[in-house]
Amino acid sequence: MFRRVLFFATALASLSLAATAAPPVRTQLPDAVVPSLYDVSVTPHAASLTFDGQVTINIDVLRPTRSITLNALDLAFSSVALSGAEGTVFPAPQVTMDAKAQTATFSFPDPVEPGAYRLALAYTGRIGTQAAGLFALDYENAAGKQRALFTQFEDADARRFIPCWDEPAYKAIFRLAATVPSPLMAVSNMPVATREDLGNGLTRVSFRPSPWMSSYLLFLAVGDFERATLQSGDTELGVVTQRGLLPQAGFALDSAAVVLDYYNDYFDIPYPLAKLDNVAAPGRSTFFGAMENWGAIFTFEHTLLLDPTISTLADKQRVFAVQAHEMAHMWFGDLVTMRWWDDLWLNEGFASWMGARATQDLHPEWNTALQAVAAREWAMNRDAMATTHPVVQHIATVQQARLAFDAITYSKGRVVLGMLEDYIGPDKWRDGVRAYIDQHAYGNAVSGDLWSAVQDASGQPIVDIAHDFTLQPGIPLITVESAECSEGSTHLTLGQGEFTRDRPDKKPLSWRVPVIAQTLGGEPVRVLVADGRASVDVPGCGTLLVNVGQRGYYRTLYGPVRFAAIRDHFSQLAPIDQLGVLADTWALGLAGLQPLPDFLGLVQAAATDADPQLWQDLADDLGTLDRYYRGEGARQARFRAFASERLRPMLERVGWQPVAGESDPVKVLRARLIDVLGTLADPVVVKEARRRFEAADKDPAAMPAPLRKSLLGVVALNADAAGWNRLHAQARAEKSPMIRDQLYTMLSSSRDPALAQRALALALTDEPGATVSGSMIRGVSVEFPDRAFDFAVAHKDAVDAKIDPNERIRYYPSLASNSYDPAMIDKMAAFAGKYIATGSRRDAEAAIEDIRYHIALRRDRLPAIDAWLATAQPGQAD
Repeated sequence: MFRRVLFFATALASLSLAATAAPPVRTQLPDAVVPSLYDVSVTPHAASLTFDGQVTINIDVLRPTRSITLNALDLAFSSVALSGAEGTVFPAPQVTMDAKAQTATFSFPDPVEPGAYRLALAYTGRIGTQAAGLFALDYENAAGKQRALFTQFEDADARRFIPCWDEPAYKAIFRLAATVPSPLMAVSNMPVATREDLGNGLTRVSFRPSPWMSSYLLFLAVGDFERATLQSGDTELGVVTQRGLLPQAGFALDSAAVVLDYYNDYFDIPYPLAKLDNVAAPGRSTFFGAMENWGAIFTFEHTLLLDPTISTLADKQRVFAVQAHEMAHMWFGDLVTMRWWDDLWLNEGFASWMGARATQDLHPEWNTALQAVAAREWAMNRDAMATTHPVVQHIATVQQARLAFDAITYSKGRVVLGMLEDYIGPDKWRDGVRAYIDQHAYGNAVSGDLWSAVQDASGQPIVDIAHDFTLQPGIPLITVESAECSEGSTHLTLGQGEFTRDRPDKKPLSWRVPVIAQTLGGEPVRVLVADGRASVDVPGCGTLLVNVGQRGYYRTLYGPVRFAAIRDHFSQLAPIDQLGVLADTWALGLAGLQPLPDFLGLVQAAATDADPQLWQDLADDLGTLDRYYRGEGARQARFRAFASERLRPMLERVGWQPVAGESDPVKVLRARLIDVLGTLADPVVVKEARRRFEAADKDPAAMPAPLRKSLLGVVALNADAAGWNRLHAQARAEKSPMIRDQLYTMLSSSRDPALAQRALALALTDEPGATVSGSMIRGVSVEFPDRAFDFAVAHKDAVDAKIDPNERIRYYPSLASNSYDPAMIDKMAAFAGKYIATGSRRDAEAAIEDIRYHIALRRDRLPAIDAWLATAQPGQAD
């Protein structure tokens, strides 16, 4: 309760102190004027996709100025008025719009002197059909066709809804009111303060003032909704869904309660708002699945709801993980916000780390600790390329800010935080995090603020290590140079270089790397590898393992003899270390630093009773390797025979039906094995999936809910025209928007080029829905990247209308990145040169690097796999 009182005191004090506050460190706006309060009133016209708006902004002028510039995009002003604190009214200003800069400038004939003023604006705007600004989502349910409205403002789309200082450091209070059809529900960040019946079927809904927050966190939704609530201490938790779907949100609501208790305890600062809703929306985005609006998290239905007819345990785990991530933002991102997009990772990397921590602690039966290796690999896959960037990066434009939402920001940030927590200890780390939140609550921060708080609270020197991993790009490569046994211990010498996939002659950067080493059966020891080298004595003389527990962000290269020992004792390693060794061997093999067949040796060495998540990773890697054989006929068939021979016995072992008492990871593995074996065109699995699909009309049990999505995916991937038509008919008839979207996306996965072309054509019609089309075209690009890219470019205007306008600089490169055709390099470069601004081409450049890498890998690495397969003995090892 004290923290909540403190919040209001802080916010009110900020109103009077804004005139003396320093302007943001970085801004694309003139810094002579700062806002403190927005009083916003909007009237959406859903049928015409327009809205009317009025806003009065309390501003403080810090020095004399003849103009006021703020952000505005696709808005038209009907009146602009500036008044002083004593009622002085200024002459109507000249209004200048700059579409490229996304600003509106109000110019006055005489200087506006320092002081407090009120800027009153009346304007109109557009309601979009993609997730940017205020947008509409159309769907159909049992009651017929529906339209709901939502907002999405991150990173810089609040300016489409309200003229504002649309940058994270310009925090202010927002008072929002919306005039909506009386039968509909309106939801915003704060609880409803008043409802006023205006007659003519309209109601004005006014919300309580928001906390002191950044513009991108403001939220509004209007629709035929239902809301369920749960009281957790002083906080009312809620879920909001389209009418009829509240039962599918029960798990999300219950999960929010346990996560909130966990975070209130961890941060030692109770959640400060009166309520926290999670608002479910039909449809999807090619950019995001959920958004951390303070007090009103937005989540697409496919990531929040659990439909008992199709949702899987993996879906349930994802619902919890996404909730844990978004709720962590209530502190990291909302309460304390990065000062500028350079430090976006402070929001996303921390929420990724914290969400994973909460999921692991609150659901130990899922054993999600092992997923840390997958998160590391997602980051390293990008960080090993020339087109990578530091965790803390220079962002100059709004377009560049959109590019920052990537694996480096989310996953490298997460892994580095985990490494540093492990280095100084969880209790001291938590003390530092608490100090950081307390020092910067309701304000903005930079990365150095976090490092200083943790170092001061812990007494541990982590700033230099943190800077090494966040201010420069790349991945350390720790090499075991020597390991000599003497008198019961191993004298270990480690060297440090840099792991890269595409620059073998690159001069390596240098890091201070916390390393943990251990011999099997011995005690782990820690050493900081600095200045390129370190030595340490490790108890025991057995098989040596580096990066024990896999908390470090680095690759480990052992050399042939020491790797052979690891392979021979692979089943004795802890599951997390099995996953880490597998990942390093895979990556080092693809990069040519280790024989790629060493990876297949580990595939053979994996025991059938190994942790299910090891087999999930093995299956995923085999599926990826299969894609590199695309179009290779007999070579691919030989590889698929090997992969199926290893994976099918595991499916037979876990069975097609759940067994009483089996673990949750086994349930997830069953579905994943079906997915990958379907990708491998395994005849047994494809035949069984088709049989069950055809039998489902008469026997619903043929496609049980936990396997329905996997079975449909196998059928869609391997469909002939008749099967595709049947799936298409199901999609058209489906009334659940979430399932309908999934079915249309599956239609785009077929390996048949004629069916892929039909999916592309279908994507540009109104049938799938405005937000599904982009996902369908991207789905085709998995099997046919060149076809999907060429189609999208040939129909660019139509495709642009189907994707978020800020996402276009990333979307088209994503279609091309799976290509193996050298011609695609020139196509992608030409597209970027024509349509993407200089300085915003990182994803296009990354796609080109990916294509070159794929070509080189197929040329240089697959022959070694072919040779190994030709000599490998059939059968499997335990």
